[in-house]
Amino acid sequence: MKAVPCETMQEVRENVDRLDRVLVGLLAERLGYIEQAARIKQSRDAVRDEDRIEDVIAKVKAQCKIDGLDENIAERLWRFMMEDYIAHEFVKWDEIRKDG
Repeated sequence: MKAVPCETMQEVRENVDRLDRVLVGLLAERLGYIEQAARIKQSRDAVRDEDRIEDVIAKVKAQCKIDGLDENIAERLWRFMMEDYIAHEFVKWDEIRKDG
């Protein structure tokens, strides 16, 4: 997707704000799947899956080529995001099983 042409900083900011709202919704949806993974995974050792992390990065980089996003920026963002999501998944995994 490409940015629409803007003539003023107001237009730029409105579009960035619009995208931020969309991104927050998508990140919240993604977190919902992470929380489901915490419920589904039987072993705490399964929470962090290095092969899956690298698979996600490879898929993101492939999508970057299609959409024209700098792969280095995307990789840094995704790795940071995934680390936070993995930490959250560990917390959820422990919470789900704390009484069992």
